[in-house]
Amino acid sequence: MTQSLLQKATTEHTLTQDEIISLLSCVNPWELFKAADQIRKQYVGDGVYLRGLIEFSSYCKNDCMYCGLRRSNVQAQRYRLSPQQIIEMARKAVSYGYKTVVLQSGEDLWFDADKMCHILREIKKLDIAITLSIGEKTREEYAAYHQAGADRYLLRIETTNQALYEKLDPAMFWQNRVRCLHDLKELGYEVGSGSLVGLPGQTLDDLAQDLLFFKQLPVDMAGIGPFIPHPHTPLAEEKVQGHFELSLKMMAIMRLLLPDINIPATTAMETLHPQGRLLALQCGANVVMPNVTEGDYRKKYELYPGKICTGESPSQCRGCIQSKIESIGRFVSASKGFHGDFLKGK
Repeated sequence: MTQSLLQKATTEHTLTQDEIISLLSCVNPWELFKAADQIRKQYVGDGVYLRGLIEFSSYCKNDCMYCGLRRSNVQAQRYRLSPQQIIEMARKAVSYGYKTVVLQSGEDLWFDADKMCHILREIKKLDIAITLSIGEKTREEYAAYHQAGADRYLLRIETTNQALYEKLDPAMFWQNRVRCLHDLKELGYEVGSGSLVGLPGQTLDDLAQDLLFFKQLPVDMAGIGPFIPHPHTPLAEEKVQGHFELSLKMMAIMRLLLPDINIPATTAMETLHPQGRLLALQCGANVVMPNVTEGDYRKKYELYPGKICTGESPSQCRGCIQSKIESIGRFVSASKGFHGDFLKGK
């Protein structure tokens, strides 16, 4: 059964919900991982795109029950970089060889559209691609960011189960999340989304729907992250057993369904497994986002516990990840890594 499904997925790049569930349920997923790696090589090549991650604010107006930055977490260490600090970190990222920076934060209202557009215009002068990951905004704000220089936007759907989403994200609305993704797509962004794997109450049906949602949109990039309980959230006592392998299965199936998109090997994977990112790169992933935030800010941006590389400098992270990538026969791409660049010969 698995072989016939893999044959269909690798040639047609389509699967039904039940077929996805069957692959997610397989006991021995190595054939799935091998197929995903072959499709990855065919459609996006052996180059790995590096995106320099700048976590510029740990303030957030939301109260998501799984996130360490949630508004109600009084033990969270809050910080907010100045616009000039952000621009300077981007400048240093360029000096380390990054072709893209990712500006990520909690939903911090201090950074209004004027401040963000100033930051974007200054960073764009460095001739790099810019990805934003700052949450739900109005269509007008998204348009302003795009005009100021933002190329990509990451906004995880987290789960396509609307009831589960609204249970875990109090005062947020799933339909608004979807509206944001469609606005971003219509405005010309490369759109990234993704889901959390292992949320309490989540089913394989939900995960299969997530993958079909990403294909229908369609996304240009999608990140799969295992749910890791944070001790200062209402979900502190939840378990993570099996989340790592299930996340790899999700990532591999996504590569088969969307063969030419960019898929990151998420940092959270390495929190659960010492070789997590390398294994992800061998199961369909082709992007890594090393942290270029400087100093103690790395430790304070605690979405989940056990975050890796909090004691390293950005230059150390850059050298380390390149060595790891080369250890599995891959290389760091010199491209800005837009969707489809490999097939276009860029």
